[in-house]
Amino acid sequence: MGKISTIRVTFLLLSMLAAACHKSFLDQKPSTDLLIPNTMPVLQELMDNTQVMNISPALGEFSADNFYLTYNTWLSLDIKEADAYIWAKDIYEGQGLVIDWDIPYQQVFYSNTVLQGLTGIQPDSTNWTQWNILEGTALFSRAFAFFNVAGLFAEPYDSATAASDPGIPIRLDPDINEKTTRASMQATYMQILGDLHMAEGLLPAAIPFSNLNRPSRLAAQALLARVYLSVGDYKEAGLCADSVLQVYRVLLNYNTLDTSKPFQFANNLHEILYQANFPIEGNTLEGLLCSGCLVDTTLIASYSPDDLRRPLYYFEESPGVYTLNGSYSGLIFPFSGLATDELYLIRAECNARVGQATLALNDLDTLLSYRVVTGSFTPYPVMTAAAALDTVLAARRKELAFRGIRWSDLRRLNQEGWNITLTRNLNGEPFTLPPNSNLYTLPIPPDVILASGITQNPR
Repeated sequence: MGKISTIRVTFLLLSMLAAACHKSFLDQKPSTDLLIPNTMPVLQELMDNTQVMNISPALGEFSADNFYLTYNTWLSLDIKEADAYIWAKDIYEGQGLVIDWDIPYQQVFYSNTVLQGLTGIQPDSTNWTQWNILEGTALFSRAFAFFNVAGLFAEPYDSATAASDPGIPIRLDPDINEKTTRASMQATYMQILGDLHMAEGLLPAAIPFSNLNRPSRLAAQALLARVYLSVGDYKEAGLCADSVLQVYRVLLNYNTLDTSKPFQFANNLHEILYQANFPIEGNTLEGLLCSGCLVDTTLIASYSPDDLRRPLYYFEESPGVYTLNGSYSGLIFPFSGLATDELYLIRAECNARVGQATLALNDLDTLLSYRVVTGSFTPYPVMTAAAALDTVLAARRKELAFRGIRWSDLRRLNQEGWNITLTRNLNGEPFTLPPNSNLYTLPIPPDVILASGITQNPR
């Protein structure tokens, strides 16, 4: 493809991205003369578009219990964010253009474009490695997108009914004129896991620290651990987490950071395996980073006085009142990627669940020793496997708050009978989300339903 054609293809693809901001992506009608790029530099550019490829949905974070909003802040939010916060039955009130749906399906489109583009390139000894890495990157990114959509817009996974439960649309071709249908939950997760296992064998072993927007083999294994944990396959989740930690187990010593200054993680990327963050569009940041977004008081109280996570993660606006202070994104956008600390917690939880309390607590001891003031660390005492599991889950809540993970944890834990009830209070009006409510599955955006005719989720 000549230079002019390459520029034209890139322009067309990016134009479709811009158009998707104003129209549901699954309803896009591509230009009839759209060409699939067939040079690896252009395909790599698509995968390196971080404003598309490295974004995770945030509506689950609005619906979880990590923070609460002042009434005036809540009033200032976009309709879907305000309604997601109070678990309204209709969170869109007729609005479309839901970026939590549209951006992941843009990621799917880009990934499928790359996979199809690669079929037109015959690799040789000079570019075989790059060809494989691009294929692995596209498969990883597609799985990342499908998993994020399923965690919001499909019900929690139940192995007993997964073959018949409705999942999400599984698009495997860049032709977005193809009819949209919902795959089963079983087919949805088979596709996610299949893509990730294929990516694992294609991606580079080394972590690309200068380009953490690009996945590695360890990132694929880390995402596999997260996916398996979400569906309650604790054996596989533990094995995947362990496969990463056997190779790379680095943790950042929080004692090396300045707790008096914000954004201390900007140049400390040691734990990160894959960089992603919440959307940079809309009012998401207004809701999560403004002075009216206050960290849950129970969560704040769970940190001991010598725990460095409290001053590094949160800023004390007034006595006992905290807002967000920084995240592993190194920017104002909260981190939603993959890091080693999550893997220590996954491996610990999976060990606790099979009765290996000592192994579980060893991982917690390792993690906590990097999080508290030097000299104040005390190992966890010996305890039963059940007590160890409780301890791990409490540690998981403190370490991984505001990463887009809590909503998934609430969904799976309530399925197991943990009976976690969420409550809100706005201007004296109470709101409650009971365990296993249909409201744990967000409605599919109305413009997607209108364009495709797929079945809406019960609310």
